[in-house]
Amino acid sequence: QVQLVESGGGLVQPGGSLRLSCAASGRAVSSENVQWYRQAPGKGRELVAVIGHLGTTLYGDSVKGRSTISRDNATNTVHLQINNLKPEDTAIYYCNLTMNWGQGTQVTVSS
Repeated sequence: QVQLVESGGGLVQPGGSLRLSCAASGRAVSSENVQWYRQAPGKGRELVAVIGHLGTTLYGDSVKGRSTISRDNATNTVHLQINNLKPEDTAIYYCNLTMNWGQGTQVTVSS
């Protein structure tokens, strides 16, 4: 059974940075594609970033150029670093592995 636990969210000022983590159990993150999504209030779920099992990465247009997705095989964790945060980055961030979802971590960008 795959379980995912997101962490690292919080309240940050515009221009700040956050590093989100997705700790997985039940399946190695190195063996599958892992995605980060986000959902803002009143909006649908949006793909933020993907790291493939071969290590290739893909970013959504909204975070491209200021975000990095990475993987730590030793801890079975996928990280998402977002820099230069904007108010429109405010959302709950979820990770997905083999169609399993975590509970999400709230990111709020506000002065």
